[in-house]
Amino acid sequence: MYNNILAEKNGQIQLITINRPAQLNALNKETIEELSQAIQAAEQDTTVGVIILTGSGEKSFVAGADIKEFAHFTIAEGGELAQKGQQTLFDLVENLSKPVIAAVNGFALGGGLELAMSAHIRVASSNARVGLPEVSLGVIPGYGGTQRLAQLVGKGKANELVFTAGMIKADEALTWGLVNHVVEPEELMAKATEIAEKILANSGAAIASAIRSINAGFKDGVNGYETEILEFGKCFGTADFKEGTTAFIEKRKPNFRG
Repeated sequence: MYNNILAEKNGQIQLITINRPAQLNALNKETIEELSQAIQAAEQDTTVGVIILTGSGEKSFVAGADIKEFAHFTIAEGGELAQKGQQTLFDLVENLSKPVIAAVNGFALGGGLELAMSAHIRVASSNARVGLPEVSLGVIPGYGGTQRLAQLVGKGKANELVFTAGMIKADEALTWGLVNHVVEPEELMAKATEIAEKILANSGAAIASAIRSINAGFKDGVNGYETEILEFGKCFGTADFKEGTTAFIEKRKPNFRG
C-alpha cells in the first residue's frame, strides 16, 4: 500500500514507521504524503485511539528532509514547499484529534525533529541525537521548527540550537524539556506503548477536547482560556461524560466508547 512507510495496528494503537533505512528515513515528498494519508486514515478509524510514529532500524528516526529534492528551488518554490509540507503533515499531526507519540530512535534532525515536535508526546532512546542543522545549508527550518522549538524549550535555547546548527544528546534534550522520556533503545517501543495504554484508559472525546484546548494557547489571536471553557462545556454533551461520571458514582471502571 505504501512505498516508504509501514502501518501496523496493535489493538487500539496504530504504529506508523518511516521505512527508508538506506536514506536514514529522510523525508521526501512521497514520504510526507504517505505519512499524511496513514495518519488521516488512523484518525478516521474509530478503533484507533493513539498513534505511535517511529523510524525503521536503530540509527535514525528521521535524519532530515531529502535535500536533493529542493536544492535547485526558487524563492517561490521554497515557500510553497514549506507551506505545503506544514499543511500536509506537521500541522495535521499537531492538530489531530488523537494523541500522537513520537518514538525517537537515533537521529532526529531537521524535518525529523520537526516531525517529532509536532507530535503531542516524545519518547527518545538514549542514543538519540536531535537538532536543526538547516542554517549550515543556508536555509532555516521550514516545517514549523522555529516556532515549535521555541514553544517547547524557550526562545534562548531555541536560538542557540538553530543558530549553531548543533546536535544535542537525548539526556540534554530531556533536561531542556524537548522530550518527555529517555529510555534504552530496546525499551523505546515498550515505553511508548505504556504511555499509549495509559491514554487509552481515558475518554477519547475528552482527550480530543484537551488537544484543542492546549493547542489554542499557542495560537495567535486565539484565547486559550475561552477555548477551554467552550471545550469543557461541550464535554457535558458527550456519551463519555455520562459514562465517566456514572462509573465514578457507581465505583467501577468506565467503558468509554468515544
